[in-house]
Amino acid sequence: MGSSPRNGSLKQAAIVMGALGFAWLTIELAFKPWLDKARAAIDKSDPAHDPDDDNDNDFVSHDAQAAAVENDNDD
Repeated sequence: MGSSPRNGSLKQAAIVMGALGFAWLTIELAFKPWLDKARAAIDKSDPAHDPDDDNDNDFVSHDAQAAAVENDNDD
């Protein structure tokens, strides 16, 4: 006598769930460095800050910042 159709579908569901869990674990371990960086960036982000509201005029180049520091040191 064979197993009932219900037992076969439960076994198949358990195998599929196990395979999905194994795949998820494999991806987590394979991409751990990148996932850690992404999660840290998400944790540091400020949800109230909208980057679209930033003015382009507020941008100061590195050279301009260095010149300003040199001018401050000359005084």
